Amino acid sequence: MLHITKRKGHKQEYDERKVYASIYSACLNAHLHDHKAEEIASKVSNEVSNWIKDQEEVTSYQIFVKVVRLMEEENREAAFMYLTHRDIS
Repeated sequence: MLHITKRKGHKQEYDERKVYASIYSACLNAHLHDHKAEEIASKVSNEVSNWIKDQEEVTSYQIFVKVVRLMEEENREAAFMYLTHRDIS
């Protein structure tokens, strides 16, 4: 299992479900229907997971940037919601 380096420096196992959930939430906040939100969340989280497989080390920021770029291709409003509502704690 790949470990992700988090913003505060600790490592955590990569969890595709967390990526999916954050994308899905951003889509709903952009007022997309459930079906479209599920479609985008599934597609983007799968692409991120496949991209991670080829990396030796990944930071949470790199994942964040990758998700934003992929979401912009799917729906710019949802990408904006993902980008601007990031947990800052």
